[in-house]
Amino acid sequence: MAVPGKKASNQFSSSTASMASDEDLQIYCQPCDEEGTRLPAHGYCTDCKEHLCKTCFTAHKISRLSKHHKLQDATNMPKVLQQPSPSIHTGQSDDLTTSCLKHSKELIKFYCHDHVELLCSVCVTLEHQTTSCKVDYIPDISGDILDSKEYQVILNAVNTTSDKFQQILKDVKNMTYKSNSSLKDALVDIKKFRQEINQRLDELERQTEDTAKVIEQENNKHLKAAETTCEDITKSLKISSDKMKQLNTTKQADKLFIDLKLAENKIKVMKEKLLTLSSFDIKEYNFQSNDVISNLFKTEKSLGTLTHKTLNTECQPVQIKSRQSSHEGIICVETSKDEYMCCISGMTLLTPDLLIITDRNNNAVKMVDTSSQSVSDQLQLDDAPWDITTVTSTDLAATLPAKHSIQFISISSNKLIKKHTVKVEGECRGISCYQGKLVVSFADPAKLQILDLNGVIQTTIDGNNIFKEPFYITCNRSSIYVSDSGMKTVTRLNWQGDVIGRYSGISDPRGMSLSDDGTVFVCDWVRHVIEEISGDCSTGNVVLKDLKGPYAVCWCEETKKLYYSGWTNINGIDNNFLHTYKLS
Repeated sequence: MAVPGKKASNQFSSSTASMASDEDLQIYCQPCDEEGTRLPAHGYCTDCKEHLCKTCFTAHKISRLSKHHKLQDATNMPKVLQQPSPSIHTGQSDDLTTSCLKHSKELIKFYCHDHVELLCSVCVTLEHQTTSCKVDYIPDISGDILDSKEYQVILNAVNTTSDKFQQILKDVKNMTYKSNSSLKDALVDIKKFRQEINQRLDELERQTEDTAKVIEQENNKHLKAAETTCEDITKSLKISSDKMKQLNTTKQADKLFIDLKLAENKIKVMKEKLLTLSSFDIKEYNFQSNDVISNLFKTEKSLGTLTHKTLNTECQPVQIKSRQSSHEGIICVETSKDEYMCCISGMTLLTPDLLIITDRNNNAVKMVDTSSQSVSDQLQLDDAPWDITTVTSTDLAATLPAKHSIQFISISSNKLIKKHTVKVEGECRGISCYQGKLVVSFADPAKLQILDLNGVIQTTIDGNNIFKEPFYITCNRSSIYVSDSGMKTVTRLNWQGDVIGRYSGISDPRGMSLSDDGTVFVCDWVRHVIEEISGDCSTGNVVLKDLKGPYAVCWCEETKKLYYSGWTNINGIDNNFLHTYKLS
């Protein structure tokens, strides 16, 4: 199918001009010939300067891009192949060799400015004819791209992104090495712990064996004493018995009388000794295991657990640099569904073109198209949301303080869809997600909790003297940052909950946003400024001043744009707008 600006290929023209046979005198369809199929020409387009077969001729009259072209039938068409008009793009069509992602057998040849899409002929025919799309043939518009500003910007972005991925790979390799090394150390500790257990069990076994030996020695002592006593008495009694028998035989009555009486007294004494011997406490024994130890090995599933320790992966603190700012404009976020003036208390960037905001006054989450500078979708919630964070490329999570819950939201076909909720322990405010972990702040009582995506608590950090009103949170690999309106500070913690930095040069900190360099943009609602604080919370500079109650803020690294919402009781209409600043 021919389209505006499409020229006959040089290869086709030269090859046709060189033909000398009768067959070569036949004029063929030039678009089909470019695709490797030779069909006789049925007509000619004077705009495209191309001969067309019957199918292409018919399609040419139907296509929105070419239906107004001037066509000539087989009778009136030129009888010789027309050379393409001189053009700075002549021959560039030969460079169009990239296959379409949707139609793998077609080549990308067109560009839609409205949808910002690269297209093949099938894409144009099926999806971009009945619309008001501005579609151009790539060779007609590509000439100005050489050494252009767009070329430089995208090339710099590619190089910057590549450098970031290289740095991430370096960091991941470093972390992996440290993690694997720590596991080896942990295995050594496990063996050491097992040896300690074995040593303790050996010690307990020896104690029991020693007790058994003491009892055995006592038993043998009693036995020896009994043997000696019984043998002595038995021998003495036998002597008395033999003597009395002898005296009785020899009829020595006087002596027999005396010996009988002596034997009678001796028997009484012997009976007392017999009672003493029979009173020996000789017992039998068996082994009764220690229930605590026995149950321990029955119930416990491991010798211990492998717990995380802080890996030394922090980058050096970034030096705060002076920035130039320019106001890019405002975006109205008020919609026909709103009953009250807006109160934008939270925002997060899904892509450079999609900003997701929470409107507390209207119980809504809104999708803002930063390109068209308008609200493209609005989702009504059961209660007023406070803050919102990106969970994945298509999922979000917003805090509902009054409901003590977190509302999960997904995005499909540019629409916000309400998903499940997760109950939490208290009035949740700020929320930030990093690598599948949710960090949530609570106002009453003041605390922080780290949760998994199912709401299971991993860590709780009590406020005590650390927090008073921790309204907002943002986090990265090494740090958790908390803006505390009550303490008038931005507090930095590690993932174990230890305070490792604090910035106090602020009056009433509210919303925050992290840059890729590790600095933190934070709104100061009272001073009407936005400050940029170093990652270690040691220094800060005002980047925007004379603002109207800056409340929530979001930074876009790709476009170097800073978005902020305001909240003021002086002129409520200002609350319905987001402000955009370019920072350099």
